[in-house]
Amino acid sequence: MGDILAENLSGKAVMGADGTEIGDLYNITMDLKSGALHHLLVSPHEQFDVARSTFEFNDAGQLEVPVANVQAVKDYIVVTR
Repeated sequence: MGDILAENLSGKAVMGADGTEIGDLYNITMDLKSGALHHLLVSPHEQFDVARSTFEFNDAGQLEVPVANVQAVKDYIVVTR
């Protein structure tokens, strides 16, 4: 995957590899010492069935999607579920 500016990701839609719309990217967590990215924080859409999600939630109700699950970044951020 090529370089992508963080400002171009904010608010981008997140979709499962199966075509399920999950939500919108809120933020990205990272390790400050190493710079390694950890999770995408995703605000889930109302129609997304959070009860069937395998992703963990933070205290704000956002999904924590591991960066390793990202398959592609184009019009959507595509992740494996």
